Amino acid sequence: MSYKSDIEIAQETKLQHIREIAKVAGVDEQYLEQYGNHKAKVDYNLLDKMADKPNGKLILVTAISPTPAGEGKTTTTVGLSDGLRKIGKNVVVALREPSLGPVFGVKGGAAGGGYAQIVPMEDINLHFTGDFHAISAANNLLAAMLDNHIFQGNDLQIDTRRITWKRCVDMNDRQLRFVTDGLGGRVNGVPREDGFDITVASEVMAVLCLASDITDLKARLARMIVGYTRDEQPITAGMLNAEGAMAALLKDALKPNLVQTLEGTPAFIHGGPFANIAHGCNSIIATKMALKLGDYVVTEAGFGADLGAEKFVDIKCRMAGLTPAAGVVVATVRALKHHGGVAKADLGTENLAALEKGLPNLLQHVENVSNVYGIPTVVAINRFPTDTEAELKLIEEKCKALGVNVALSEVWGKGGEGGKLLAGEVVRLCEEKGKFGFVYPDNASIEEKLNAIAKKVYRADGVDLTGPAKKQMAQLESLGFGNLPICMAKTQYSFSDNAALLCAPKGFRVTVRGLKVSAGAGFIVALTGEIMTMPGLPKVPSAEKIDVDVTGKITGLF
Repeated sequence: MSYKSDIEIAQETKLQHIREIAKVAGVDEQYLEQYGNHKAKVDYNLLDKMADKPNGKLILVTAISPTPAGEGKTTTTVGLSDGLRKIGKNVVVALREPSLGPVFGVKGGAAGGGYAQIVPMEDINLHFTGDFHAISAANNLLAAMLDNHIFQGNDLQIDTRRITWKRCVDMNDRQLRFVTDGLGGRVNGVPREDGFDITVASEVMAVLCLASDITDLKARLARMIVGYTRDEQPITAGMLNAEGAMAALLKDALKPNLVQTLEGTPAFIHGGPFANIAHGCNSIIATKMALKLGDYVVTEAGFGADLGAEKFVDIKCRMAGLTPAAGVVVATVRALKHHGGVAKADLGTENLAALEKGLPNLLQHVENVSNVYGIPTVVAINRFPTDTEAELKLIEEKCKALGVNVALSEVWGKGGEGGKLLAGEVVRLCEEKGKFGFVYPDNASIEEKLNAIAKKVYRADGVDLTGPAKKQMAQLESLGFGNLPICMAKTQYSFSDNAALLCAPKGFRVTVRGLKVSAGAGFIVALTGEIMTMPGLPKVPSAEKIDVDVTGKITGLF
């Protein structure tokens, strides 16, 4: 059987004018800034107008540990939203913006799939409203001002060997990971080692997504550390007087973007921090705006529930004062068989033994969301045509033993109609009384926080800090950063820091090789394994399949 591609489905759908979507969402036109007929920004001053309005119920969609077989988390998020609307609920979606790097690399787009998509998908996956370009410009303005300060006499006594701020570009370009610049003689700058991150790994991205308003944005930008003096005192963007100009570049990017699902459900798509090196959630402003407009708000966190959901809870919810009413853990039979040791080519064949062997991955994620984070939870099985009734029944039985229901999600092929079952279960869960809580308290030490995440969430035996990490921990605590939450930079493919340890490993320890503060974002990044902040392209990048015809119609995007 042949299926239409995501872009074909999206291009065949007649979109509503963005003014009509704004009406559905309850956004007055005076707060709407149109970018053509199908995109708009919403003025963040709308939040002040709605300050006294009660919040809707926040639903977090997360997933099992990612596999090459795919899980369909964003597709489920979109389909669930349309499903909630199908059963008569007032719902708004709040998601991250895709990065150009993955779009042209391996992953492709990130606007859902099949009949559960956010549209216009081409715009969202490409330049959209220019937010990422603004973030790149702000990041690189700070880099230029930093190097100019050094060139013009270096009054702050910045040590060029201890500069931590990198330039950025929103593209997978391994050639730029490590560069030497300032060459060519005295007038061309001061020679030093430098490098580029992908834009979504820039701290400016994390700052934008965690800022509550323009004033908070400027304060956070000013706190960002760009390097150190020879006696290891931090140098901030504020000391370079950069925050005002950076905020000027970001003033429009701070406004949430309003678009729609294929079925006309309002959707805020705003911000997109890396889920490895940063917290992997859409902006606080967009989430809060959605909560004022919708009775139900469906959002998601990056990667599995050990990474994205933990950061959603311990960083985003902690900073924004949010309490999720329900959680959805997305899984597929195929992905669980992969965790059970089945090769990708054989995932379409029934294999109950392998499925049972891989199920502990799902069950540990479910236990984390429902018990560790205290969020009432349902498992959404993103159904594939090759799934057998016996396989689906096995998952249901194992989840029910933990007191968690399972709902089949058929949104990829059926849109909102295929999400009604899941939507009904989510509505029921939202009426339950959860025991929401954080993995660790604010006043715990850095090492205590690291061990809490490793032991409670990953089920590790503990954390080992290398010599440099211990020194960095002492320095961060002496500088007054010990009370900040932890942002784990860890592989998404395993609960451990070893990507090859699938399912739910036991008897391992997590090695932290470095600690660095993102003082503007307000968290400490704990580096484990080898996490790339500038990805590379694969041998055959998705970019080779993307084209545009004489009418401007794009093909090959997925």
